[in-house]
Amino acid sequence: MSPDVCDLTLIDLPGIARVPLRGQPEDIGEQIKRLIIKFIEKQETINLVVVPCNIDIATTEALKMAQEVDPEGKRTVAILTKPDLIDTGTEKSVLAIVHNEVIPLCKGYTMVKCRGQQQIDDDISLEQATQIERDFFQNHDYFRCLLNEDKATIKCLAIKLTQELVDHIKKSLPQLDEQIKKLLWDVRNELKECEGGPPQDPRGAKQFLTQTLKRFNDQINSLSSGELIFEENLFAQLRAEFKKWNDHLNSSKPSFSDSKVVSQENRGRELPGFSNYKVFETVLQKHVAELKEPANDLLRGMKGQKEKAEQRILEQFEMENLIYTQDPIFLKILSEITKEWFLEEQLPMFDKECTYSQMMKAHYEIVVQRMADQLPMMITLFMLKETAELLSTDILSLLDGANVSELLFEDSDVSKRRKDLRDRLDRLTAAQAELTEFI
Repeated sequence: MSPDVCDLTLIDLPGIARVPLRGQPEDIGEQIKRLIIKFIEKQETINLVVVPCNIDIATTEALKMAQEVDPEGKRTVAILTKPDLIDTGTEKSVLAIVHNEVIPLCKGYTMVKCRGQQQIDDDISLEQATQIERDFFQNHDYFRCLLNEDKATIKCLAIKLTQELVDHIKKSLPQLDEQIKKLLWDVRNELKECEGGPPQDPRGAKQFLTQTLKRFNDQINSLSSGELIFEENLFAQLRAEFKKWNDHLNSSKPSFSDSKVVSQENRGRELPGFSNYKVFETVLQKHVAELKEPANDLLRGMKGQKEKAEQRILEQFEMENLIYTQDPIFLKILSEITKEWFLEEQLPMFDKECTYSQMMKAHYEIVVQRMADQLPMMITLFMLKETAELLSTDILSLLDGANVSELLFEDSDVSKRRKDLRDRLDRLTAAQAELTEFI
């Protein structure tokens, strides 16, 4: 670092090793190449290929790798070093390289003469080294022309790199802006998962806890009433289960087709010709009882106040054993089945105009309609609505004599992640603001 140098971001990549030293893996050369490629293939970087003047540039592996990732040479700048070590008579060949006549590069070549090890040991300052370098080129028979062409000295290189970097950044700004926007979107989404950490002061912490519990309580109530819709809609799932129950009721309706067989199988001690209501009642009770197992299957898929809902469903089946319905309802369904019209004024009436099977079918239809609604309503009431109310009461009770700091304690990793995300958000926001001025 120095006040006398330009601001540049440099990544110093390792030299390409060919022979592994003791303790190094056999594929050390390939590992280094992969590392170098990882950096130089990025379109937002400028690749500086450093080549000593005293070797054959055409065989330089670094330049070859740069050409592979940048065939047109738009991101490659070549730097020729050690001009004081070239063999006498090769100066013109080196000049041809610098003049872009051997391996052309869009950004060309620059020659520099850095401090030698002896100068470093002698604590030669950068300012002194800069003057020594300039004197070298000024007094060189072949290379002095490079000064006028701005193709020699570290100072010239620094100015060139700064301008190249600025130009390259300008070209990359739209792409950088899109990348920053995407990163900002991702960071904001991540922050939502851990945003709103608890305040440190007791009063603020208590208020934070109250607001948090209230929001949670509101969500529970909204969810139980079907107002809050998540990705996996609770009521959509319940409705599907309730539909299965309704479909089962409709598909399992007995036909009661043979009233004579029904009467004979369930005949008591009465003489022929006499009707027995007990027959009607017994047959219907038997078929209603067959619905208990599927009803319990519907309940087993739920949790919470299962026992309470189970008890109410059992009571519903016990009530269905009473074989009761209002006369107008029964007569309406019976009329629909028999295609004959029955009126309350005709009561009491004999069943010779209508078979037992049709009367059983009429009442069973009423049972199906009642059960199709009653079970879902009981499950919704006892396992959703009342559960939500009990949970809400328990949540609000946490505020009574609660240890706020204990309730609001969070894992240190969470707070650290929140801080890191907020810092990233600040940096990205600042970067976006800076970019906006240039785009």
